[in-house]
Amino acid sequence: MTTVDPRRRVPRTDAVLAEPRIADAAERLGRALVKSAVTAAQDRARRGELPVEQEAVVSAVLDSLPTTATGLRPVLNATGVLLHTNLGRAPLSAAARAALDLAAGTCDVELDLATGGRGPRGAAAIDALLAAVPGAAAAHLVNNGAAALALVAVTLATGGPDGRREIVIARGELVEIGDGFRIPELLTATGARLREVGTTNRVSRADYAASVGPETALILKVHPSNFVISGFTRSVEIEELTDLGVPVVADIGSGLLAPHPLLPDEPDAASSLARGATLVTASGDKLLGGPQAGLLLGAPGEGAQLVQRIRRHPLARAMRVDKLTLAAFEATLRGPAPPTRAALDADPAALRGRAARVAGSLAEAGVDAVAVDSAATVGGGGAPGVTLPSAAISLPERYADALRAGEPAVLGHVEHGRCLLDLRALPPDADAALTAAVLAVGAGRER
Repeated sequence: MTTVDPRRRVPRTDAVLAEPRIADAAERLGRALVKSAVTAAQDRARRGELPVEQEAVVSAVLDSLPTTATGLRPVLNATGVLLHTNLGRAPLSAAARAALDLAAGTCDVELDLATGGRGPRGAAAIDALLAAVPGAAAAHLVNNGAAALALVAVTLATGGPDGRREIVIARGELVEIGDGFRIPELLTATGARLREVGTTNRVSRADYAASVGPETALILKVHPSNFVISGFTRSVEIEELTDLGVPVVADIGSGLLAPHPLLPDEPDAASSLARGATLVTASGDKLLGGPQAGLLLGAPGEGAQLVQRIRRHPLARAMRVDKLTLAAFEATLRGPAPPTRAALDADPAALRGRAARVAGSLAEAGVDAVAVDSAATVGGGGAPGVTLPSAAISLPERYADALRAGEPAVLGHVEHGRCLLDLRALPPDADAALTAAVLAVGAGRER
């Protein structure tokens, strides 16, 4: 009697691909990706790691497939850092996500539907920004905050006799903003020459005045957004520099458009312009709460003229934003308050109530969970030294790694031997998902 090699019973590729659940996955994720998963499952079956029946192979394929065609995974931000750079900074509002969906198709990004001719690119987004900052007379958008500052430098500070002009900047504002990225290196890469004034901790108006001369293109004020110098210090405000005969450019960093009571020391666009800044640069994906973008705002008169000059620079084309960013940015400004603003304005008492309810549900299921007070931060290079009262669920430390590897991933932080899941950066409608994620890791194990 001849014995049939069980490996010959492994289902054919076309049979597996025709299975309705696999066919649906191929429609959603692409045939090539799904076929690769089928081949891998067949190989496992041939090696005896899986049963050779078709249902077992199909199940293995489905288990191995990603949820979407991207390698990105959703993460619940329970770190207590509102703008976590590693998590993409500001989460977009529902209005901005809906705008992304609209813009993902064909749309009138550069078309005037009334005339059929070419229309101004991004006009609606610029109008929304100018409406949000009434003190600005002109605005421009680029792909991130560093690009906005670089475009200002390359436009204003490369026209001297030797091809380079000076940017006057305080030594204490020559900052590094993360991952080795340094403001002075960005500026000099444009061809500008830096003229440093003052010392690390102290600078005076006289220092600036003595350094402004025929080669000066602009005075740059950079907000040291990720550190604080305290003690024997002195800085110079924008309004003290406006009579020195050159544009004053304020790089405020975090994208706060107007003052916020919880962040009294964080510069905002409206106040910077009111104090006399000619130009303001900022990021769109931080405290503004929108997509990654660089904002450039010009004051009436010279500032508006400079914005028009900057937007016509050849490099402006290389730094322009796409239709997705334009749509999400406009919706962020015109729509309901984005999640970042909601997190910033969250009521500490409400956060404590949420933490108590989540911890109570987990404790009833046998998890060592308690509600505790915690301190959140803005993050993303904004409001250094500022803490925001918050509330968290405290778990055994071992939960940290398991939650990070779960689905969805949950990122907390470990403090004094406990895993804390801070709620400040999480919307209330995420509490159920957070509870389920913790239960999936360890329900009943603490009994």
